[in-house]
Amino acid sequence: MSKINGTSVLVPSVQELAKQPITEVPEQYLRPNQDPPIALNATSLPQVPIIDLKMLLSKDVTELQNLHQACKEWGFFQLVNHGMDPLLMENIKRGVKDFLHLPIEEKKQFWQTSQDVEGFGQLFVVSADQKLEWADLFFINTLPSNARNPRLFPNMPQPLRDNLENYSLEVQKLCITIIKHMAIALEIEPKEILDIFKYLSQSMRWNYYPPCPQPENVIGLNPHSDAGALTILLQVNETEGLQIRKDGKWIPVKPLPSAFVINVGDILEILTNGIYRSIEHRATINSEKERISIATFHRPQMSKVVGPTPSLVTHERSALFKNIAVGDYYKAFFSRELQGKSCLDVVRIQK
Repeated sequence: MSKINGTSVLVPSVQELAKQPITEVPEQYLRPNQDPPIALNATSLPQVPIIDLKMLLSKDVTELQNLHQACKEWGFFQLVNHGMDPLLMENIKRGVKDFLHLPIEEKKQFWQTSQDVEGFGQLFVVSADQKLEWADLFFINTLPSNARNPRLFPNMPQPLRDNLENYSLEVQKLCITIIKHMAIALEIEPKEILDIFKYLSQSMRWNYYPPCPQPENVIGLNPHSDAGALTILLQVNETEGLQIRKDGKWIPVKPLPSAFVINVGDILEILTNGIYRSIEHRATINSEKERISIATFHRPQMSKVVGPTPSLVTHERSALFKNIAVGDYYKAFFSRELQGKSCLDVVRIQK
């Protein structure tokens, strides 16, 4: 099994719902008791660390230390000077935006089915009466190419299909470069972690968050940590909405132009024996503007077994997690509602 399988209860399009002149949020989307973020006018609002890839590649010791601290303390950072072709980034942004704005009749051929989570819809809907997110998504397996869905990928409009092909390969390269530098920062032989990512798997989630007249009463994406190893997020427009939980408070992420927002996933927390942490994050909604983002997830193949990297298990730091097949972890992750780091707790060794 090389791709993400699973099912999710089919739900109607929130984008279509938001086009109606609604003044009250329908009951199934109503979540009035969200933890508020830190006030934006807070005097010392903490900011997600910024990492410069050009400096990392030039073996800058301070920047390597900055990467180490960002992964330990935050689990999130923004990556600048990453070297990706700005034209490719603009093309993929434009293509995804146009695709998400296709008429609903055209979208139907790309909709999820009752047996397949890929396509338009929502994920993690396990019952017909659970609360829904104020968002539509398009989910697709992108690499390896033999994991692509014949119903979706070949039917995408051009030039989006070619741009997606190029973008997926560039982001994959970026992922491997970052993981290699994480290994160097951890002072272990890069091969020890990189071997697990030979023939890595990649999937994407294109998020569309429509505006809502009562944004404080809905959620775009439930608080959760990502299942995979490394997530690379590209913000398509300027609307903010991503927030991360740091020291018990929700901190808004202000995306820098042309930067990637990168975060550690559960699998990488397992591999680093808890030194690098996957962090809960959520997406909030704007009252007037839509928000669009492209999240690219990377993980080892489903057949690989992951556990704490041997060099990172010492007398001072015993193994914090059991070994688990990646496929088994994903099966557990996709069969439940999104809920914090509850899935990672299943493989945590109880002391």
